Amino acid sequence: MTPPRFLQIHTLHSYTAALLNRDDTGQAKRLVYGGDVRTRISSQCLKRHWRMAADDPHALQTLTDYVASFRSRELVTEKVIKPLLGRYPEEVVQALEPAFQQLVYGKNADKGKKSRQTLLLGQPELDWLAGQAERIASEFADAKAAEKAVADWTKDKNFKAMAENASLPGGIAAALFGRMVTSDPAANIDAPVHVAHAFTVHKSESEDDYFTAVDDLSEDEPGADTIQETELTSGLYYGYAVIDMPGLIGNCGGDRDLASRIVHNLIHLIAEVSPGAKLGSTAPYGRAGMMLIEAGARQPRSLASAYRKAVRHDFDKARDALQDELNRYDESYATGEARRHLCVDGALDGIEKLALTPLAEWAAARVPGAPDA
Repeated sequence: MTPPRFLQIHTLHSYTAALLNRDDTGQAKRLVYGGDVRTRISSQCLKRHWRMAADDPHALQTLTDYVASFRSRELVTEKVIKPLLGRYPEEVVQALEPAFQQLVYGKNADKGKKSRQTLLLGQPELDWLAGQAERIASEFADAKAAEKAVADWTKDKNFKAMAENASLPGGIAAALFGRMVTSDPAANIDAPVHVAHAFTVHKSESEDDYFTAVDDLSEDEPGADTIQETELTSGLYYGYAVIDMPGLIGNCGGDRDLASRIVHNLIHLIAEVSPGAKLGSTAPYGRAGMMLIEAGARQPRSLASAYRKAVRHDFDKARDALQDELNRYDESYATGEARRHLCVDGALDGIEKLALTPLAEWAAARVPGAPDA
């Protein structure tokens, strides 16, 4: 039997009176599918919340082998240059910065931070850069000499040099979600976790919420001091993600145990972490009402087509629509994926039903047997 390469994760999440993901106008993000407007949560929003959920019991940060990473236009300033200030002559330290900015962000780095790419670097890469900056600062007391030394040193240095002797140079986040470096394409990391935009299985449901703020201390004009309006949406969202297990193992330096533990935690995060804004006024917290995980060797396929024809905002109908679409694909393609699922109400026919923890354990157990990249 061919060992599974892909884990496919399908979810249904319900949120009420929330504004989960906004566009540039402050309105809920949307898409048109099957002729109907749906409310949408972008994949970038979902991935960021999974990545940044540091306080969750299953946060990626709780992994014993966790390697941090940081996404910023100010990596050199904050992580390389600032730690040297006060320890070495300021003019020497400042003389180092332009060359390090150009090394990391490319030729446009000296035009200001707004011209720089928002870049993800792992702690091992930042430690290496900081060590090299400190070495040069300690060797030269003259700013011009330091500037020449760092310019000569950076001529033949690139991200490959930063990544040497580090199994996770870009950190766990890059190992999962990849990164693109325009200044050095060789530093690009392919993302083994592919995440679709989540969308409502039904037509978009929204309303404008008119609200006021009352001045507690005003006696002259009692009543509303501020009147504002915001959009609120409700919906049942279909989510879809794919984990390319050989790709993840490769990004973890071949450490299958680490890749397995990452999958275990990621399944929990996908099910339990809400992509919510406006926490104080909407409490947009929810957990997956259904999660189906498939392990197989064939190219993945989304089940979004189950909702091309919008269904009612009804969990049973959405679950049944997914079941019907799955059956149609099985009849046509017979791809033979192994499956397990979680469902808070009812169940999918013919697929073993599990609680979240054993479901995550089942998914994680597929990783050691996955093929090499």
